[in-house]
Amino acid sequence: MVLLAASICTKAGKPLVSRQFVEMTRSRIEGLLASFPKLIGAGKQHTFVETDTVRYVYQPFDKLYMVLLTTKASNILEDLETLRLFSRVIPEYCKTVDEKEVFEHAFELLAAFDEIVALGYKENVNLAQIRTYTEMDSHDERVHDAMRQCQEREAKDRMKQRAKELDLQKRAQRAAGGSKSYGSSTGISSNMYSSSSADKTPDITPTPVTYSTNNTTSTIRPSTTGKAMKLGTKGKNVETFVDQLKSEGEIVANTVPVITGAGGAVTKHKTQSISLPDTEKGEIHLKQEEKLTVRCGRDGGLENLEVHGMIMLRVKSEQYGRILVAVDNKESRNIQLQTHPNIDKKLFTNESLIGLKNADRPFPVNQEVGVLKWRYTSTDSKEIPLTINCWPNETPNGGCDVNIEYELQNRNLVLKDVQISVPLPSGGQTPVIGKIDGDYQFDNRKTTLIWTLPVIDQSNSEGALEFSIRGKSADFFPIQVDFVAETGYCDIKVADVKSVDNRKSVTYSSESQLIVDKYEYV
Repeated sequence: MVLLAASICTKAGKPLVSRQFVEMTRSRIEGLLASFPKLIGAGKQHTFVETDTVRYVYQPFDKLYMVLLTTKASNILEDLETLRLFSRVIPEYCKTVDEKEVFEHAFELLAAFDEIVALGYKENVNLAQIRTYTEMDSHDERVHDAMRQCQEREAKDRMKQRAKELDLQKRAQRAAGGSKSYGSSTGISSNMYSSSSADKTPDITPTPVTYSTNNTTSTIRPSTTGKAMKLGTKGKNVETFVDQLKSEGEIVANTVPVITGAGGAVTKHKTQSISLPDTEKGEIHLKQEEKLTVRCGRDGGLENLEVHGMIMLRVKSEQYGRILVAVDNKESRNIQLQTHPNIDKKLFTNESLIGLKNADRPFPVNQEVGVLKWRYTSTDSKEIPLTINCWPNETPNGGCDVNIEYELQNRNLVLKDVQISVPLPSGGQTPVIGKIDGDYQFDNRKTTLIWTLPVIDQSNSEGALEFSIRGKSADFFPIQVDFVAETGYCDIKVADVKSVDNRKSVTYSSESQLIVDKYEYV
């Protein structure tokens, strides 16, 4: 096909944005678009109309038209497919399809139009690729800018420090009755690094850094350690520098190239466990942790579910070591419980209290001791906390429409930092997202689509993701799931901590978490 122009016009034919892909005059375009509304008959269902010279292929919006001008010899099916892509681009940049929004985002729309058509012929691109090309985001540029800002900041700090040193020297000189000057009365002289005070400062070999402020250029020498960081250095130096920037509070982009979806969530490819900071932990601290392993078939059946749980105790000094830990076990399922060999098993069986066999001895100090552990296994699909349903549907043109749904079966759990990783066919293809609850990221190194949801609970217990890509049904497995929760899978909790001597409650801190060891649909 040969596409002459792509235009957004009003119902009266007034052009708002128009891109010509062949040589055409402005008056010619305006004349064709002005006559376009008169050619549309009332009540007609088709979306194209022809004249003696051109064909109009159009998509009506609420108050506007998306119009493609093509030759009469072009393929109408290809014209309609191109029109659909143009129509999908407009809502990407305009919140509402009206004149004000189109004018505000005219340049973004024109840039997107250029990615769809080149020299009158449609490019083989999809919506996600257009978004990537128009953003033109560069991680190397961000790292370079961060390094330059760090060098400028270090140089300014060095200038301030040097100014303070010279000011102190001047005061000392005046106090001694001398008349030697180290700077002008209005500020530090430009050759302050070669002043006579150099004999009183450490011998360093600085690296010059040039920067401009208020249209003036200055050369300053920041302090160095002899191992300078070079721009463009690859490998561990770059990673070390990026970590240093993050520790100083700088915002540095992720080094993994991803295409971020709706909300632009920050990627982390493995969910981190939840842990209290040391400042919030008491003299007696109890940590309850469960690790979940789930393996399901792609048809949804559960092959294996296994939970390993443990309660760990840590005391900071011996005066808090002679204690008993009360456990509230309301679990009705067949769970295997096991105490530490030094724990009094009879006391735990009869009174659900965890204490040492030798009650006169305290628990070890400043050591995290596992006092109780349990294990639970099941093959009942009702026990799956979060179910994933994946429906790949192959299309005749070699593509695949994939629908993925999740459902929270255990409504007592609040899952945080949920990541559902879907493998994609190799070849670097970018998926076209149709519908999504939450956000997504595309890792083109691992060819993986990462569906992210900050929280899954009763309020959003169900959600769906739809995307299209070339491939086969088997290409989208195994699906990996990762999350953390502050509520345990098994109904076992620390109820209280008591003193061995008088059985009175003592102050303690506690935390509980459920983490995923391995959770996959194969």
